[in-house]
Amino acid sequence: MITLIKNGEIYAPKPLGIQSILLLGNKIAKIGDIDEETLAHLGIVYNVVDAEGSLVVPGFIDPHVHLIGGGGEGGFATRTPEIQLSDMIHSGITTVVGLLGTDGTTRHMTSLLAKARGLEEEGITTYIYSGNYAVPTPTILSNVKDDVIIIDKVIGAGEIAISDARSGQPSLHELAKLVGEAHVGGMLSGKAGVTHFHVGPGKEYLSLLHQLLEDYEIPSSKIYATHITRSRELVDDAIILANKGAYVDITADEVTGKWITYYKENGGDMEHLTLSSDGNGSLPKFDENGNLIGFGVASTNTLYQQVVSAVKNHGLSLEEVLKLVTTNTASALKFAQKGKIKEDYDADIVILDKQSLEINHVFAKGQHMLQNQELLVKGTFEN
Repeated sequence: MITLIKNGEIYAPKPLGIQSILLLGNKIAKIGDIDEETLAHLGIVYNVVDAEGSLVVPGFIDPHVHLIGGGGEGGFATRTPEIQLSDMIHSGITTVVGLLGTDGTTRHMTSLLAKARGLEEEGITTYIYSGNYAVPTPTILSNVKDDVIIIDKVIGAGEIAISDARSGQPSLHELAKLVGEAHVGGMLSGKAGVTHFHVGPGKEYLSLLHQLLEDYEIPSSKIYATHITRSRELVDDAIILANKGAYVDITADEVTGKWITYYKENGGDMEHLTLSSDGNGSLPKFDENGNLIGFGVASTNTLYQQVVSAVKNHGLSLEEVLKLVTTNTASALKFAQKGKIKEDYDADIVILDKQSLEINHVFAKGQHMLQNQELLVKGTFEN
């Protein structure tokens, strides 16, 4: 499969100007001046995408998606559904990390692994975390370390809940053992070995994570905290944590641009900030007494929408916002061939209209998934 993308303005995410890109199989073979006549004379079949008037950017990496659904806090009828391939393609997501949430009883790690493998077969790159809110946390093998080492899709532990009534209320030492297992597993397998933390609305904020770094020999880069925009106080604490070398993640919602700006203006390390969708997770609402008063379902498309909003409505540059869904996430999760438009990197590419920033084309591992806003590839059971 050979594709020539020409006349597009490249954001790699660093702006590179108008250049051509040659995709060969699942890799980016060349960036720069590419002679189309020479390609034609070779007598090989190739596709051409004219990206004039468009921005060519890396495919988005979403580090937090409930691939097999989440929720259930309101009873069995409130369990959210599995995600579909088209949801992610329409959102520009070409790499996704799946996880379990509150429910580690009726949803299983083996089911999550199978779903990730199925989505990979359908065309995108997938990984998973081992575990759920609870500590001790569910695994596929005997422990998190073994999962990370032995199972190719597992890159760390998550999402482990803190500062939340729904967590397993772990002790500091229990958390340290879990983070240590993920870290050692990552060392021995060449993976990230991170622990991805769900941070609830509790008043302890990120204190357990600060204590982990102070009291134990835990590398700060192995801590990755999400849902950090529940309050200004929590964001302030996340800024401190990120400036220690940990990674922090904003769950996209209607005010994401505001929070990115606040984080930036208050000295947060922009290289250690990412965005995620929480796709197909439940969005429960509780009153001050902890009673469930409503719920919704998160959409992966919110991630794309808030990238656009951050640029158009909050004055942030496209380059700095793109990094939050590409290079920063790839760095946090040690995805060595992801997150950039660069020769020999994976051919994960999104083409946006320069004016509206609408998604016109999506390539995942070199395969044309979305063409002129029309799906070329659908999930196995999608109509």
